[in-house]
Amino acid sequence: MSFSQEIKEELSRPASGGRHCRLAETAAILSLCGKIIFTENDRCCVKIQTENLPVARKYFTLLRKAFNIKAEVSVRKNKEVRSYSVMVRKDREARRLLKETYLLDSDGNIQECMPLIHNRLLKQNCCRRAFIRGAFLAAGSVSDPEKSYHFELVSVSKEKAVQLQQILLLFQIDARIVLRKRHYVVYVKEGSQIVALLGLMGAHVSLMQLENVRIVKEMRNSVNRKVNCETANLNKTVSAAVRQVEDIRYIESRVGLYQLADSLEETARLRLEHPDASLKELGDMMSPKVGKSGVNHRLRKLSLMAEQLRKGEEE
Repeated sequence: MSFSQEIKEELSRPASGGRHCRLAETAAILSLCGKIIFTENDRCCVKIQTENLPVARKYFTLLRKAFNIKAEVSVRKNKEVRSYSVMVRKDREARRLLKETYLLDSDGNIQECMPLIHNRLLKQNCCRRAFIRGAFLAAGSVSDPEKSYHFELVSVSKEKAVQLQQILLLFQIDARIVLRKRHYVVYVKEGSQIVALLGLMGAHVSLMQLENVRIVKEMRNSVNRKVNCETANLNKTVSAAVRQVEDIRYIESRVGLYQLADSLEETARLRLEHPDASLKELGDMMSPKVGKSGVNHRLRKLSLMAEQLRKGEEE
């Protein structure tokens, strides 16, 4: 089962809430995956079709609890894929359902009467959360958090996508819209905001699962950054030590270390004897002890001397 399916399974379970929230959730499902069918005698039927059993189950439950409508459920299997249809066949019940979810205007014409977020169904925050939950059940998905963070809601209507974007913005969720194969996709790619969205929808188990993955990934990334930093510093230290030993051996071969000042000779011999030692370790071996900056200064003087000797040889 994918992470999206796990979330939908969790959201399909009975949840507390008033009828106004159930109306908002039903409206979102109908708006994004509902279909209105007219028979030959102009009678109206309302149908949703989905491949997700939890979505069909939740919609069936909403119809029964919010509208006292017992819908017909059918299952169709095509190869390995099952699709579930939930249909309200009675004209009177279908029109009442559409009217109360603002998909039927005052003249009885089929059209959505929810101008963006300014409508009766979405006045309260609890109803807005229910609407987001219904939209996700109908047309949403979340990628596997082990691979990436990506939440999206898909709509065939640009107006609906803008409506969803504006509702999410009310909860400080910075959603974007992109056109993909004639569909408008409202998406969120920030991990913390997807966590907030799961909380808004009421998917608390999935939220904890995502948070656990985020914590492990952040710890892993933090460890990797530290290891990379330490490795880079170690490589830098080793490379510097190799250059210092080469410079000192060159000085020794050209003029001899005994020709150097006592402090430089001591530093040069200690570096040759301890090529892997850090600057601090070299300083602690000296008598008297010398700090890191002092050891570094002496080694730089030795490198400069070797460079001058090389230039003189070339000339």
